[in-house]
Amino acid sequence: MAMTSAFGGRGGAGRVKNKSPSAVQITAEQILREARDQRDAAEFRPPKQELAGGDELSEHRLRRRKGFEDMVRRAASRSAWVRYARWEESQRDMARARSVFERALDAAAHRDHTLWISYAELEMRNGFANHARNLWDRAVSVLPRVDQLWYKYIHMEELLGAVANARQVFERWTAWLPGTVAWKSFVRFELRYGEVERARGIFERFVREQPRPSAFVQYAKFETKHGEVSRARRVYEHAMEVLDPEDEDAELLLLSFANFEQASKEVDRARAIYRFGLDRLPKGKSEELYSNFVAFEKMFGDHKDIEDTVMTKKRILYEDEVTSNPLDYDSWFDYLRLEESMGNKDRIREIYERAVTNVPPAEEKRYWKRYIYIWIMRAMFEEIDAQNIQRTRAVYRDCLKVIPHKKFTFAKVWLMAAQFEIRQKNLKSARQILGNAIGIAPKGKIFRKYIEFEMQLGNIDRCRILYEKFIEWDPSNCYAWLKYAEMEKSLHETDRVRSIYELAVSQPALDTPELVWTALLQFEMDENDFERTRQLYEELLARTKHLKVWISYAEFEAGLGDASCQVEQVRRCRAVFQRAFDHFSSATTESEVPRALLEAWLEKETSFGVLGDVASVQHIATKGIKRKRSMAILEAAYNWKMQKVQATNS
Repeated sequence: MAMTSAFGGRGGAGRVKNKSPSAVQITAEQILREARDQRDAAEFRPPKQELAGGDELSEHRLRRRKGFEDMVRRAASRSAWVRYARWEESQRDMARARSVFERALDAAAHRDHTLWISYAELEMRNGFANHARNLWDRAVSVLPRVDQLWYKYIHMEELLGAVANARQVFERWTAWLPGTVAWKSFVRFELRYGEVERARGIFERFVREQPRPSAFVQYAKFETKHGEVSRARRVYEHAMEVLDPEDEDAELLLLSFANFEQASKEVDRARAIYRFGLDRLPKGKSEELYSNFVAFEKMFGDHKDIEDTVMTKKRILYEDEVTSNPLDYDSWFDYLRLEESMGNKDRIREIYERAVTNVPPAEEKRYWKRYIYIWIMRAMFEEIDAQNIQRTRAVYRDCLKVIPHKKFTFAKVWLMAAQFEIRQKNLKSARQILGNAIGIAPKGKIFRKYIEFEMQLGNIDRCRILYEKFIEWDPSNCYAWLKYAEMEKSLHETDRVRSIYELAVSQPALDTPELVWTALLQFEMDENDFERTRQLYEELLARTKHLKVWISYAEFEAGLGDASCQVEQVRRCRAVFQRAFDHFSSATTESEVPRALLEAWLEKETSFGVLGDVASVQHIATKGIKRKRSMAILEAAYNWKMQKVQATNS
């Protein structure tokens, strides 16, 4: 039988007939909010208990005590013990409350200072002063490093008006050498009761037990506040005697002392304190002191004082740098320039002495270059600024002793020492220095300058001896050979010049042999000895077949004689070019070499005019290039064939 629903439908959910929106819209958020508000509004209130008689009261107390006992046995926290004791206090049972606190202290091994405080406050609330005093006494004996216990103890004694007892507690406290706060509290305590002398005595003990800058500053301010300026100055002076520059509060002490003297109108004393501090304190701990010093000089000093202040700061910075790293020669340079700008010669010499004692540990020239310049600066200072000839000579002498000449030397130092003696018109000493340089550590620069020196004096024989020693020391040095020959040439010593050149080209090794050969060939051409020049070209070609030699040889042949011999010139020149072309054509050379040769040959044939054979050179050039190309093709084909054979065999 079919069933009809309450909404008029058959066998299913009823259909909504009114599909228009409701006037009141309900959201999920609104439902949750109402549920939360109803939950918060529900306040649980335990039922009110009324105790009718003593038996019910005893039963209630027994039940509460059992609950507290279970709680402290289970949790054993400080708050549980305190709640238990305070409940016993609310029941007016002090014996039980004390018992609870004693048990709590035993459980905490008497190390929880908050339990001691709660216990003593219990006694104080209930008017048991002696009990509280005994508790405080026990507490500070067990935990003497907990400042709060001492403060509470002293506060109680002051509330009770027992000033003597409070003072005694302070004495006990300071016997444990506490921190600064305890001493300051003791001083304030005495000042509250007008005991200035007692406060002064406490400060004396304070700075004796803890001689820190902050303690001295507080003591000095105390004396200043009470009008004892002389006492305050003595305190500051004593502090300066025991001052440790590394102390964090050292700058604070110096600032306070300087401000004190400034307030006392002692400007010179304040300036001395500032400078003392800047000299003693590390650079990282004196910024505020320096800024105050600058402000002080702007207020009380002149331009020179301000400049001295800036220089003092820089001096401190450089001093720290060279102390931390004595081998930092750049810092020494900056330091020396600063001192030289100040003009104090004794101070400058002192810094130079300190700088040159820092010899590089490794005997390698790259480590010595900066160091040697300190010696050079020192010598220039003594000669130019100080104008002390003896000191300058001693500086050069000491510098040359320091240099390890067996490993390396510095020609600049030898030459500067010699030039110094020349300026003093002491030629004998200059020659001795340069001679020692050649004998101990010869260098090309020393030879060149020594020869220039003797040449200016016109000592030709000495120059010859020096050139011979120069060549003997370094026979591959073309500069020595060329300069020696130039000197003899200027003296019109033709045989000497020719001998020097011949010796030079006969050396097995030269650094720039092309220069010597060029000079020798030019010399023979200048002497119009063309046959000898031609022999030299042939000798040079026997040693090297360089393209430039061939071209130079050809140009030499083309430029000989007059117009009547022009045909012979052309023939000789063409013969040289032909020999060169034959050589390069037969040799395995780069393709650019014969091309450059042919271009030079073609240019020369063109310059001959009617005597030139340009067509012949062009034909040779075309033939040579084709041959080169054919050879290149054949070589490429051969390589391809070999690769194919190797691939087949593998």
